[in-house]
Amino acid sequence: MVRTPLTPWERHRGERFGALLRQARGERSMVEVAARAGISAETLRKIETGRAPTPAFFTVAALTAALDLSLDDLAAACVLETEGEALSA
Repeated sequence: MVRTPLTPWERHRGERFGALLRQARGERSMVEVAARAGISAETLRKIETGRAPTPAFFTVAALTAALDLSLDDLAAACVLETEGEALSA
Protein backbone atom coordinates (compact mmCIF):
# COMPACT_ATOMS: atom_id res chain seq x y z
CA MET A 1 0.00 0.00 0.00
CA VAL A 2 1.42 3.35 -1.04
CA ARG A 3 0.70 6.28 1.26
CA THR A 4 -0.07 9.71 -0.07
CA PRO A 5 2.67 12.14 0.99
CA LEU A 6 1.71 14.42 3.85
CA THR A 7 1.24 18.09 3.24
CA PRO A 8 3.38 20.58 5.16
CA TRP A 9 0.32 21.41 7.29
CA GLU A 10 -0.23 17.73 8.13
CA ARG A 11 3.44 17.34 9.09
CA HIS A 12 3.23 20.45 11.28
CA ARG A 13 0.04 19.18 12.91
CA GLY A 14 1.82 15.89 13.71
CA GLU A 15 4.73 17.78 15.26
CA ARG A 16 2.33 19.83 17.41
CA PHE A 17 0.46 16.70 18.46
CA GLY A 18 3.74 15.05 19.45
CA ALA A 19 4.81 18.13 21.40
CA LEU A 20 1.52 18.13 23.32
CA LEU A 21 1.99 14.47 24.23
CA ARG A 22 5.58 15.13 25.28
CA GLN A 23 4.43 17.99 27.49
CA ALA A 24 1.74 15.79 29.05
CA ARG A 25 4.31 13.05 29.72
CA GLY A 26 6.26 15.47 31.91
CA GLU A 27 8.90 13.74 34.03
CA ARG A 28 7.63 10.23 33.28
CA SER A 29 9.95 8.18 31.14
CA MET A 30 9.11 7.33 27.56
CA VAL A 31 9.46 3.63 28.38
CA GLU A 32 7.04 3.89 31.32
CA VAL A 33 4.34 5.69 29.34
CA ALA A 34 4.75 3.46 26.29
CA ALA A 35 4.43 0.33 28.46
CA ARG A 36 1.28 1.69 30.11
CA ALA A 37 -0.17 2.41 26.67
CA GLY A 38 0.83 -0.99 25.29
CA ILE A 39 3.04 0.42 22.54
CA SER A 40 6.78 0.38 21.98
CA ALA A 41 8.98 3.21 23.21
CA GLU A 42 10.12 3.65 19.60
CA THR A 43 6.52 4.22 18.48
CA LEU A 44 6.06 6.83 21.19
CA ARG A 45 9.36 8.45 20.21
CA LYS A 46 8.22 8.66 16.57
CA ILE A 47 4.89 10.20 17.56
CA GLU A 48 6.48 12.72 19.93
CA THR A 49 9.02 13.83 17.32
CA GLY A 50 6.47 14.07 14.52
CA ARG A 51 8.00 11.22 12.49
CA ALA A 52 4.68 9.36 12.87
CA PRO A 53 2.28 12.28 12.42
CA THR A 54 -0.86 10.19 11.89
CA PRO A 55 -0.97 7.50 14.59
CA ALA A 56 -3.90 5.11 14.67
CA PHE A 57 -6.90 6.14 16.75
CA PHE A 58 -6.44 3.24 19.17
CA THR A 59 -2.81 4.27 19.72
CA VAL A 60 -3.92 7.81 20.53
CA ALA A 61 -6.66 6.50 22.83
CA ALA A 62 -4.17 4.25 24.66
CA LEU A 63 -1.72 7.14 25.07
CA THR A 64 -4.39 9.49 26.43
CA ALA A 65 -5.41 6.82 28.96
CA ALA A 66 -1.77 6.25 29.97
CA LEU A 67 -1.25 10.00 30.38
CA ASP A 68 -4.60 10.61 32.13
CA LEU A 69 -5.70 12.94 29.34
CA SER A 70 -9.09 13.43 27.82
CA LEU A 71 -9.34 12.74 24.09
CA ASP A 72 -11.57 15.82 23.84
CA ASP A 73 -9.02 18.04 25.58
CA LEU A 74 -6.17 16.74 23.42
CA ALA A 75 -8.17 17.22 20.22
CA ALA A 76 -9.18 20.73 21.25
CA ALA A 77 -5.56 21.64 22.05
CA CYS A 78 -4.43 20.35 18.65
CA VAL A 79 -7.13 22.27 16.80
CA LEU A 80 -6.50 25.50 18.69
CA GLU A 81 -2.76 25.31 18.12
CA THR A 82 -2.94 24.49 14.42
CA GLU A 83 -5.74 26.94 13.64
CA GLY A 84 -4.02 29.74 15.53
CA GLU A 85 -0.76 29.09 13.71
CA ALA A 86 -2.53 28.88 10.36
CA LEU A 87 -4.20 32.24 10.98
CA SER A 88 -0.90 33.89 11.86
CA ALA A 89 0.92 32.46 8.82
